[in-house]
Amino acid sequence: MFNARTVLAAVLGGIAGTIANSLAITIALGAPLLTLIFSFGREAVAILVALLLIPIFARLSGTTAWVVALLVLTVIPTLLATLVFGATVPLIMILAFNAIYALVATVVYVLVTRNATRG
Repeated sequence: MFNARTVLAAVLGGIAGTIANSLAITIALGAPLLTLIFSFGREAVAILVALLLIPIFARLSGTTAWVVALLVLTVIPTLLATLVFGATVPLIMILAFNAIYALVATVVYVLVTRNATRG
């Protein structure tokens, strides 16, 4: 389940998801893009949450894995943003931004692991 390939895929997914999330926040709210992208805390949380993709896709398959991954990677960062980090924008925006992170992180994870199993 956890091996170098899946961990690398999750890390890349977390980073890519954070970049996509940062772009969306910058476009919607005018926040400084590079500050968001290069925030150690944001990247660390994004990578740690993305590591959940490994057991999700190891234990589930197909649509179920995708749905669970998208829900988990949207809900956990949203809870952290609102309860721990005190985000002040409306909840629907936080959910939307985190859904972007979740989608991109999951797509990258699946592409990297799928391509790895073919090679």
